[in-house]
Amino acid sequence: MDIKEFIEAGKAVLGIEFGSTRIKAVLIGEDNAPIASGSHDWENRFENNIWTYTLADIENGLQDCYASMAADVKTNYGIEITKLGAIGISAMMHGYMVFDKDENLLTPFRTWRNTITEDASEALTKLFNYNIPQRWSIAHLYHAILAKEKHLPKIDYMTTLAGYIHRRLTGKKVLGVGEASGMFPIDINTHNYDKSMVEKFDKLIESEKLPWTLLDILPTVLCAGDDAGTLTAEGASFLDPSGKLEAGCPLCPPEGDAGTGMAATNTVTKRTGNVSAGTSVFAMIVLEKELSKAYPEIDLVTTPSGDLVAMVHANNCTSDINAWAGIFKGFAKAIGAEISTGKLYDTLFEAALGGDADCGKLLSFCYFSGEPVTGFSEGRPLFIRTPESNFTFANFMRTNLYSALSVLKVGLDILFDKENVTVDKILGHGGFFKAKDAGQSVLAAAMNADISVMETAGEGGAWGIALLASYLVNKTDNESLSDFLNAKVFNNCEEYTMTPDPEDVKGFNAFIERYKNCYPVEQAAIDNI
Repeated sequence: MDIKEFIEAGKAVLGIEFGSTRIKAVLIGEDNAPIASGSHDWENRFENNIWTYTLADIENGLQDCYASMAADVKTNYGIEITKLGAIGISAMMHGYMVFDKDENLLTPFRTWRNTITEDASEALTKLFNYNIPQRWSIAHLYHAILAKEKHLPKIDYMTTLAGYIHRRLTGKKVLGVGEASGMFPIDINTHNYDKSMVEKFDKLIESEKLPWTLLDILPTVLCAGDDAGTLTAEGASFLDPSGKLEAGCPLCPPEGDAGTGMAATNTVTKRTGNVSAGTSVFAMIVLEKELSKAYPEIDLVTTPSGDLVAMVHANNCTSDINAWAGIFKGFAKAIGAEISTGKLYDTLFEAALGGDADCGKLLSFCYFSGEPVTGFSEGRPLFIRTPESNFTFANFMRTNLYSALSVLKVGLDILFDKENVTVDKILGHGGFFKAKDAGQSVLAAAMNADISVMETAGEGGAWGIALLASYLVNKTDNESLSDFLNAKVFNNCEEYTMTPDPEDVKGFNAFIERYKNCYPVEQAAIDNI
């Protein structure tokens, strides 16, 4: 069946992911390869000391993104989309969205980027003997309880952004297990919320006399391949207000961008891992066994199938690089040298390859927001040098690339050095790896490991959630997600692997020591600026 016929037959599968700066839609065909795409750019707001997006931002962004994808289909194939084979929804992980019984949002959406829940995070980590990061939904909920927020008695259900969109499309209060594992700890044997920890939490808040228990308000947990509901008539209108899209297609469990990154890089099996680098950066390492103890720098989540994953997450990655790119683009324009965005970033990243291995003793903190892994509740971007530093363009750019991965390295060093975790395969994906060799070589130096990038590395999480939706409707009996990906998606996919340069490894290690020694400098900036 050709692509046009496949779309007209209603068999094409759609994945939509809400990233931090862009919402992207990817439509895939019979071979699970992208056949159309659309996008919508957006930015979070910082209002009343909260990083947030409004419901209008979310609704308008979703509809514009879908319309953009539908227009792409119309342009390339001359047809309208009227029905789909399956849909998958993904979004930036975790955060806090709570609704009353009438579907009213009770407090502005608190995104993963907020670092306001330190009190709750520390208390729950101690109670559970299990690391509870600040961005997790349960940390936000307990923070609200400690603050005696007035909306608490009205809560009917709590979810994440992916869960909210899925609810609007299907009416179902469900989450994929990977995303659910960032709401509350998961028991990897039952693939459900950890029963003993649920009981501890309910006992902890018993004196608050709230009209609900934790399981009353949490979404139902589903694994990859489970039925997560169908597109309702109201959901079809919500997604496509033009009225062309028919109701009735199935949806896979909604996932976070960590889970879709694993699907998009085929790293869902033990001893594999991936690093997603964009606005934030995180590494996902699928574990063979549980860690010996809880580490505040390492989150324990799961794959979309429920296997245990060690996650190191940094709030900041490319935002500072993007800001500097804007400066250079402004300079180019001022001298009459127009440059495309793609060419600009390629030039900046490639320049870093010519820098000194230790960045010429330059240093940068790319903290636009707080970084819990390194102990900062707020961020102040800084660039630091001494009179003796080798301040060149190449070293400047290399410093920015090192800085973007420094928090990640701090967490991964614990995983590899203290827990002796073994990884056979690490894939890089996201905007950080678009310029050939630069981002990949820097990550190889940071991890002292071979790093591979697939030819599909630029497809991202929207493609990943489309693959999970395709798995729902195209898997054979008892076919695991890993087997499906290997046999039907990545069987002919090429990889480009880079081995770390020993001098680069040595240089990054020297850089990270300077980085750690300058934590007081970053703190002084936070205290005084």
